[in-house]
Amino acid sequence: MGISVPAFLKCWGRKDSKDLDSHVGSNDENTERGNWSNKSEYLLSMVGYAVGLGNVWRFPYLTFQNGGGAFLIPYAIMLALAGLPLFFLECSLGQFTSSGPVSVWKILPAFEGVGVTMVLISTLVTIYYNVIIAYSLYYMFASFTSVLPWADCSRWDGLNDTICSKTPKGFCNVTFGEDIITVNLTWVADSNQTCLANSTRELDVQLPSKLYWEREALRRSSSMDETGTVVWHLALCLLLSWIIVGASLFKGIKSSGKVVYFTAIFPYVVLLILLIRGVTLEGAYEGIQYYIGEQSDFSKLKTADVWKDAATQIFFSLSVAWGGLVALSSYNKFHNNCYSDAIFVCVTNCLTSVFAGFAIFSILGHMAFKAGKPVSKVVDSGFDLAFIAYPEALSQLPVGPLWSILFFFMLLTLGLDSQFASIETITTTISDAYPKVMKKLRIPITLGVCLLLFFLGLVCVTQAGIFWVDLIDHFCAGWGILIAAVLELIGVCWIYGGNRFIGDIEMMIGKKHWIFWLWWRICWFFISPCLLLAILIWSLVTFKTPMHGSIEYPAWAVAIGWCMILFCLIWIPILAVVKMIKAKGTLAERFMSICRPHPTWGPALEQHYGERYQHRLDQDPKKPKQGLEIPTISGYDNTAYIS
Repeated sequence: MGISVPAFLKCWGRKDSKDLDSHVGSNDENTERGNWSNKSEYLLSMVGYAVGLGNVWRFPYLTFQNGGGAFLIPYAIMLALAGLPLFFLECSLGQFTSSGPVSVWKILPAFEGVGVTMVLISTLVTIYYNVIIAYSLYYMFASFTSVLPWADCSRWDGLNDTICSKTPKGFCNVTFGEDIITVNLTWVADSNQTCLANSTRELDVQLPSKLYWEREALRRSSSMDETGTVVWHLALCLLLSWIIVGASLFKGIKSSGKVVYFTAIFPYVVLLILLIRGVTLEGAYEGIQYYIGEQSDFSKLKTADVWKDAATQIFFSLSVAWGGLVALSSYNKFHNNCYSDAIFVCVTNCLTSVFAGFAIFSILGHMAFKAGKPVSKVVDSGFDLAFIAYPEALSQLPVGPLWSILFFFMLLTLGLDSQFASIETITTTISDAYPKVMKKLRIPITLGVCLLLFFLGLVCVTQAGIFWVDLIDHFCAGWGILIAAVLELIGVCWIYGGNRFIGDIEMMIGKKHWIFWLWWRICWFFISPCLLLAILIWSLVTFKTPMHGSIEYPAWAVAIGWCMILFCLIWIPILAVVKMIKAKGTLAERFMSICRPHPTWGPALEQHYGERYQHRLDQDPKKPKQGLEIPTISGYDNTAYIS
């Protein structure tokens, strides 16, 4: 939709059209906030946000661990019951009001702290997530060599405290003629002999890739008590990663929307290349069999752990309750079909996870074949997969540096997409709170946020940095998000009213038959909150002191972890109390007023008010009414109902 030059200038309060902020385009429906240039930029941004490192380094391992192909059954069920309903709800919330994760709680002022919690947790996770991107940058740069630096043990010769080896070291007893003799395992392998049962004594050896990760890349200290110095090569990579993020976001969605054409698509190209190369290697078939083939164990579906892992993975993989989905969707045009978008992104995310598993396990199968080990002995997840097991496997391929560069560049782009959305969540929150300031100072504010988060992240690139990364991940990327998600469902569906919210959605995507909404009602009102509550309780009951490998965290570090998550959650009751104090009337009247929508709740633009929000035309949004003077929306009362 075009907009006249006089109206454009009046909107911005400028005398010259050249001064107009670059984040607003000529075809934007919302000239105050701006919109996505086209739908493909939005979809790629959403796919990039949902598809992250966990799809590559966590899902394949969970599938292998929980029954192989059988794990896809609870995974698909949990997608339908918990992941997709929350995803659709958040996309609809952001698009309906054109508001970020905090301002969107005009729908229910008492729950504004839930939005603050989402933004704070996203901010903390953003700090360490860029450190992981820095690791990927460092490994990518280290791969520009004729021989990968973790390819052999040459640089670790002479170590007194460990033995470097790519093959098992130790001794066992074998039958030699009529005698039983003790020989080393290397001789056993070369002579095609078999060790006698229970006679093997393996030495503690380390792969060169593990030594490189801990001693060269991280320069890891012995524990969190020993902070050590800043690891400067990681600090420089962290700075570079923040420069990339800042440069991609300096114009908001107008610049990041262009970058995602590459960062969201490139990982699929690399995964396809790795898969094609992987399936041509010896041992690849055995690797895939372990992943999703004949070893699938359907009996594991009887265990609760498998269902818990499926629900947890789908919930965190889709990035719901982080605030990013609301922030990205808030830049959509009002009548965008957010329903079809939610289906597309969720299905794409899940298929990507399955596809990535084939690429990972085919090459790990080759690694196991070369090492003479079963695949189960070389499979890992998380950092151990990305920076130890997989680099070790890549080092054994012809032209290993090329495959290594591609792999770590893929990790870089996977991480950047998620990071773009996280930073956009923060800047959108600032923009909603101070729109005039953000219009004039978008670039310095965005760069200032990136610079601040860089300095906060320096503790994660000290010699104890990996312990900090694990600590923040353990405490902040778990319970807080689950609590926010449960409260989000309760607030929108039970207090504001699920049917009332469905009416809001139908203003955007058109009227639907009641049967269409039956599934969503069942999930939003009952199944999704119960599932998330069960995961939350399970996580709290089974809580164990966090550990990095075999290294325990000191008590003071665990206390810091609890303080971080409490700092994020404390704003939920604090802001609810503040709203109560500011409201007018008796205690009961104040409580009722903050549990009803703010007078300015609804579509951002007057042209979309329709009959249901015509009352806003008679209100001054700068002077909202207080207390109980909340108008009844046409056709619906202000209470939640199910029928």
